[in-house]
Amino acid sequence: MLKTGLATLRDDFKIIFDRDPAARNWLEVLVCYPGLQALMLYRVAHQLHGLNLPFIPRLISHIARFLTGIEIHPGATIGRGVFIDHGMGVVIGETAIVGNYALIYQGVTLGGTGKETGKRHPTLGENVIVGAGAKVLGNLTLGNNVRIGAGSVVLRDVPSDCTVVGIPGRIVYRAGERVEPLDHAQLPDSEAQVIRVLLDRIETLERQMQAIQQQTPVEPRVLVTASCQLNDKIIEQFLDGAGI
Repeated sequence: MLKTGLATLRDDFKIIFDRDPAARNWLEVLVCYPGLQALMLYRVAHQLHGLNLPFIPRLISHIARFLTGIEIHPGATIGRGVFIDHGMGVVIGETAIVGNYALIYQGVTLGGTGKETGKRHPTLGENVIVGAGAKVLGNLTLGNNVRIGAGSVVLRDVPSDCTVVGIPGRIVYRAGERVEPLDHAQLPDSEAQVIRVLLDRIETLERQMQAIQQQTPVEPRVLVTASCQLNDKIIEQFLDGAGI
């Protein structure tokens, strides 16, 4: 068990140099990276929690929160090679499960939605990226290689190899070209795409109306309200949540 724990801590340490260009040397990372410090204290508390030791695991968690601004419940399950970047305001609930090599930015909440009992927090697969300020709430599952855009709110399961943005979170990218973890500029803007499509449709209708008015005089008629028929795939996906 000790050997496994040391290997996990080594992976937690190494992943920082792989994902943070600001990491200069081992001493700086060890002393000045609150995400690593919070994980080290969490792993101690988690072992004690597994022994059903009362009070002490929560005390360690509380001390870690005071020192780092990161709150991880001792009952949470966190894999190896996880990187909490900056980390201030991160909250990880008691029944949350975080897969190997996840990347979590500041202000992220992996929380519940009420006073449910049992499994009530999210499960994250491997290589998941959760952007700054994102909220993943409830007993839901994020598949492997999922990317959650900054500020998004995710309330439903997300399949593997998808990108989710918005409030509520919508899938805007499915399996395809690999995106680097730190390249936030490649997150698509689903709202802008839908607005652009609607504006194009309005412009087309205006041109058609002008052509009709030039051919025949417009007579006043009773306005009849008809149901809106949206056939555009982009708009339908946006309104339906694109599957989540």
